[in-house]
Amino acid sequence: MAASKEYPLLCLENPLLDIQAVGTEELLKKYNLKANDAILASPEHIPLYDELLNDYDAKLIAGGAAQNTARGASYLLPPSSVVYLGGVGDDKYADILRDAVKQVGLRVEYRVDPQHPTGRCGVVITGHNRSLCTDLAAANHYDLDHLKSPKIWDLVKNAQFYYVGGYHFTVCPPAIQALGEEAAANNKTLVVNVSAPFVAEFFKDPLDASSPYWDYVICNESEAAAYARSHALPVPETDVPAIARALAALPKANPKRPRVAVVTQGTLPTVVAVQGQDDVRQYPVHAIDAAKIVDTNGAGDAFAGGFVAGLVQGKPLETCVDMGQWLARLSIQELGPSNTNHPFAFPPSLPSFASRQLPPAFCAPAKLY
Repeated sequence: MAASKEYPLLCLENPLLDIQAVGTEELLKKYNLKANDAILASPEHIPLYDELLNDYDAKLIAGGAAQNTARGASYLLPPSSVVYLGGVGDDKYADILRDAVKQVGLRVEYRVDPQHPTGRCGVVITGHNRSLCTDLAAANHYDLDHLKSPKIWDLVKNAQFYYVGGYHFTVCPPAIQALGEEAAANNKTLVVNVSAPFVAEFFKDPLDASSPYWDYVICNESEAAAYARSHALPVPETDVPAIARALAALPKANPKRPRVAVVTQGTLPTVVAVQGQDDVRQYPVHAIDAAKIVDTNGAGDAFAGGFVAGLVQGKPLETCVDMGQWLARLSIQELGPSNTNHPFAFPPSLPSFASRQLPPAFCAPAKLY
């Protein structure tokens, strides 16, 4: 059933200002970065941000993985559908974030930290790869008190769907637990995105503590492999369907709805396993001419935005996957976000829109902390 209240979808994670530029292999080597990776910044990485701003044609973009997903969902849903929580500083960069999200109708309720600046992420693009290096700053100080404050908790109580980006497991696991408990107790829907391999490997305990509350868990093939490795699953790390089945079969607090595990694989089929079902479904992705690909940065965030928007609208599972793939397909055709101000109805099937003129794409520019 589709949600009918205002702000049925509440998202939580770490808002950041992306400093995004096309870089070089030399720049990656200088800061000991991999071409396609996501890490937290150490002191050696701090000069990267000024170097991107001063020596490269950098763009300032509203980022943070779940904030990108929330913007994507807002792009597809009616006005006043999505609210996003996270921590920012009391500075001009937080104002940039607020202005950017207003363009797609996303409501934000930030915890403002007067002592720490707004978080930032250096995004170094080389070819179709992106390396993300994040200084969480104020985002790292989000706390349960903000979530449980009367104004914010009213939003939590009102929402029927919760989406949590996995990078928040590095910040405030108690807030994630609180949302999970609220969801299970009231038969609401909790969607968790693993977000990065290191979350499954190095934040295993808080991730596992939240797993009984997962109604949907989303990850890509690298994150699935990291989960299998860190949890010593008795399946090969390359056996994505088997890992998806294992994720779906984990113990669950709310037995009223089966868990669904969704694993994206880039250009390979999206794998979906449902708790209690032996068959694992695979959905081929929508093909796109390689010449049209501008930036794959944030495709996973966009997929999650489309997928969750479908859940909020009460769409069948296969349609939710289709919506996720469709929004991801749009996002990789642009560098940086489009100023899309008006939500639109998702086309009912791929053949109905594959040949038509595509609308301006929402681009969730980075899968970030």
